[in-house]
Amino acid sequence: MKKFKKRRSMLYIPGNNPAMIQQGGVYGADSVLLDLEDSVALNQKDSARILVRNMIKSIDFYDTEVCVRVNHLSTPFGLADLEEIVPLQPSAIRYPKTESAEEVGNLLQIIEKIEDRHGLQHTTMTVHAMIETAMGVQNVFEIASKFTRIDAITVGGQDLTADMNIIYTPDGAGIDFARKRIVMAAKASHIDILDTVFPDVNDEEGLRRETEYAKKIGFTGKAVINPRQIDIIHEVFTPTEEEIRKAYRIVKEFRANAAAGIGVFAIDGKMIDAPVVHRAEYILKLANIEIAQN
Repeated sequence: MKKFKKRRSMLYIPGNNPAMIQQGGVYGADSVLLDLEDSVALNQKDSARILVRNMIKSIDFYDTEVCVRVNHLSTPFGLADLEEIVPLQPSAIRYPKTESAEEVGNLLQIIEKIEDRHGLQHTTMTVHAMIETAMGVQNVFEIASKFTRIDAITVGGQDLTADMNIIYTPDGAGIDFARKRIVMAAKASHIDILDTVFPDVNDEEGLRRETEYAKKIGFTGKAVINPRQIDIIHEVFTPTEEEIRKAYRIVKEFRANAAAGIGVFAIDGKMIDAPVVHRAEYILKLANIEIAQN
């Protein structure tokens, strides 16, 4: 059975910042994204790649998921990134500016050839597709659904607004349609979906509002650019005590009713059926709570 992963937060760490990479496992994020792309200047790409490679080999990230964002294969750096990083088998490769299933297929062919040369399985490391252009938004369902190695997609809000020739605004209005389309593609494909970063690290209330909205429309987590943002994002995406108590009761009573041959029942006058139970089970997974089978 596939292991349940919590990806409430994914902290961007520039690949040329050794101090932050070294502390990556203690910041408290569910995932860290060691970045070789936008946060690294062109004249530091090679040194950042070597640094990230060596850090992955030597640093204990504890229970934090480790992902690496490589450069696009259309750049002079993308293939070299894959040659160095794929043999290390981090949890995932993040591929930027993904626009079609065809380019994902090409990416996976390259990754699997590298894995074959190193005697590695094709089932350990996953791929995250980053949607950052209007074309990517248009093709997102095919991107999300065609390949089993893709287990998450994410929105790159800054690049997407630039591609659309609009300005990012705090209410996110310009990319609201894109967000919802990408969420729907992820849900239909049964994979995780992470929202874009909130760029103002000093606006905690703005971060909370945006994260609450992201959760409301179906995102499973949010990208983070500063460790100070992690606690707020986790608070929003972590079930409350009341939600946990309600979910526990629903699942427990569902199992008791199912054993008696009853599929639909009521709690406090409200109908409980399979979709409600499914949501309750998901809440308990997020809370790391298991109900023992009778």
